[in-house]
Amino acid sequence: MSNIQDYSIPEKKGGWLRKLLVIFIPILIFVAFVVAAIVVVKLNAEPEERKRNFNTLAVIADYARQDDVQLRVKTQGEVRPQIEIDLVPEVGGKIVYVSPNFIEGGLFRKGEVLVRIQDADFQVGVIRAEANVAQAQQVLVREKAEGEIARQDFIELGRTDEPSPLALREPQQAQARASLQAAQAELEAAKLNLSRTEVRAPFSGRVRTKSSDIGQFVAPGTRLASIFSTNIVEVRLPLSDDQLSKIDLPLAYVAKSRAEAVPVTLTARVAGAQRVWEGRIMRTDAAYDTQTRSLFAIAEVNDPYGDGVSKTGVPLAPGLFVDADIAGKKFENVIVIPRDGLRPQDEVYVVDDKGKAEIRSVVVLDATSERAVLTEGVSSGELVVLSPMERSRVEMTLKVLDANNPETVLVDPPKPDWQKSVEGKDGEMSDEKADRRSKKSETGSNQDDSETSENDVSSSNKSGD
Repeated sequence: MSNIQDYSIPEKKGGWLRKLLVIFIPILIFVAFVVAAIVVVKLNAEPEERKRNFNTLAVIADYARQDDVQLRVKTQGEVRPQIEIDLVPEVGGKIVYVSPNFIEGGLFRKGEVLVRIQDADFQVGVIRAEANVAQAQQVLVREKAEGEIARQDFIELGRTDEPSPLALREPQQAQARASLQAAQAELEAAKLNLSRTEVRAPFSGRVRTKSSDIGQFVAPGTRLASIFSTNIVEVRLPLSDDQLSKIDLPLAYVAKSRAEAVPVTLTARVAGAQRVWEGRIMRTDAAYDTQTRSLFAIAEVNDPYGDGVSKTGVPLAPGLFVDADIAGKKFENVIVIPRDGLRPQDEVYVVDDKGKAEIRSVVVLDATSERAVLTEGVSSGELVVLSPMERSRVEMTLKVLDANNPETVLVDPPKPDWQKSVEGKDGEMSDEKADRRSKKSETGSNQDDSETSENDVSSSNKSGD
């Protein structure tokens, strides 16, 4: 019995995997059918109707107004003195005196001695010239006396004819007179040179730069200092062709008087504050500037260190860079709009009372950072869009807000017909839904009442039993 062999079939590997497949494959097939059914139902369902909103673009706008305008031209320039020279001596020598005002920035008066040159040599020259004059006078007196003696001798000789000029020594007298005049001229020149040892101020002004000092030897023509007059300062103001068209300035303009000259207001920031000076345009340059193609107008301010100072007491010093505001031509009944309303290529966006915008081409008379002056294209009372807006969005319906108070709505566009119809349908649908809900609520309340009565009856029967 022990030799009996086991011939049973061995269990195949992977049998447990087959069992799992047999179990899960039907389940997967069922799930797939369910998903497919849901997808088919979703695809056949009617799409939900989306409500399209009525979109408007809110913009800031302001009214165009009619007004009288005086144009103004703004330009810039540098202050310079009307007279500025190099102070030089007319004679040479060593400087022996310098005025206390002869310093950089010093203020001097006309005729004041600024520099004195050693005059000893020139005093000697005057004395020598005076001696020459005395000698020439003595020669002339002698020649006159000898001529008179010659005339007396001619008479004593009993001659009746007229003596010749040579006999009367008239040529010698003429020579003596010429020598005297030459000596007198030399004396005047010596005195003049002596007076030139004192270098005096030719006008009232200030010292810009100083080039010499006491003890220095200078030759005639040596630069002692650079000085300028404080009586009048000038400002050269460049004007373009467009600016010239806004003011009444001929090309060859020269004011007849200061009262008739064109007024100009000059401003500059000095010592941390804005300063203002009043001036007048007295003339224009004789020709255009070839580099800038501009015509320069010359504005003058009298007594810039005295009566011409600003209201706060600041003088208009040379070298200061100033802004100029020139009063121009006057125009009546022109259209004025805020500057933000003027678009490139001289266009303006105008919106009506229904929120529809329109692009207008306008004629610009003048434009500043605050306002634009128009002569054509826009009428008074029209709304001009000020908000930044692309040209392609002009066709949109606009909701207009007041530029002075953005909370104020100037134009609230009405809703279109399609929007009203959609809202009407939505209202009817909402009413139907409300009716259904009310009916359901009433039905449910009735059922609840019947159930409640039945429960009351059954409970009373149980209590009677």
